Amino acid sequence: MAALGGAHAIIFTGGIGENAFQIRAEICDGLGSLGILLDPERNRTTLGVEGEISAAESQTKVWVIPTNEELLIARDTVRCFMHLPLT
Repeated sequence: MAALGGAHAIIFTGGIGENAFQIRAEICDGLGSLGILLDPERNRTTLGVEGEISAAESQTKVWVIPTNEELLIARDTVRCFMHLPLT
């Protein structure tokens, strides 16, 4: 965040980011001085679905956004075999 001059949001995605509320809490613990605060109830109940988990007073928004990792890997594999640019 220092190199970027801050952040508008932090996004948790993928299997762990979408489903491991304890790990999300541990990652964000102690980041209050950077304006990152989780809402414990939102964090605990947002599992595998899109949703904001930051506290109302958080200066930086924190979101859970599901992704289909297997589909992305499959698409990139096809692009590699077809010698197409990865996007």
